[in-house]
Amino acid sequence: MIQPVILAGGSGTRLWPLSREHKPKQFLPLAGDQSMMQQALGRLDGLPCRAPMLICNEQHRFLAAEQLRQLGVEGAQILLEPVGRNTAPAIALAALRALDQGEDPLLLVLAADHVIQDVGAFHRAVGQAQVLAAQGRLVTFGIVPDRPETGYGYIERGEPLEDGWQVGRLLSVVQ
Repeated sequence: MIQPVILAGGSGTRLWPLSREHKPKQFLPLAGDQSMMQQALGRLDGLPCRAPMLICNEQHRFLAAEQLRQLGVEGAQILLEPVGRNTAPAIALAALRALDQGEDPLLLVLAADHVIQDVGAFHRAVGQAQVLAAQGRLVTFGIVPDRPETGYGYIERGEPLEDGWQVGRLLSVVQ
């Protein structure tokens, strides 16, 4: 079983004035009737998943809980960050929580603010990634950039693996 981890700790500064400190974009319905976080949770339907872990800022705990309730999601864990520390510490928090519960599941780490329109393709990619991750590989999903962006790191494509997957190496990390 996969342990989904939804990263919902954004501060609400990138889409101002819609997105604000007390209601950042991941909790807004920007790409449909549901919030972006609710859509991320909905994409898990049909995957062999445990109840999700949701990581958010302490100030958004009630907003996150209410949106989980609206979807009828049961058994979800909300892990609170007293201070945002970016992606790697949030993933480490989720991994440590899973280990504290006596398990070592495959983590499917998803951003709460992504738009993925082809859910079938997403499910197929997760299935393929699950096989590679079970072999001890770290699997990332991404898109080919169409312009330079200082807010992200880059992964250089390497040699192809089976089924079109490629080995890559990290070129830069943004702090």
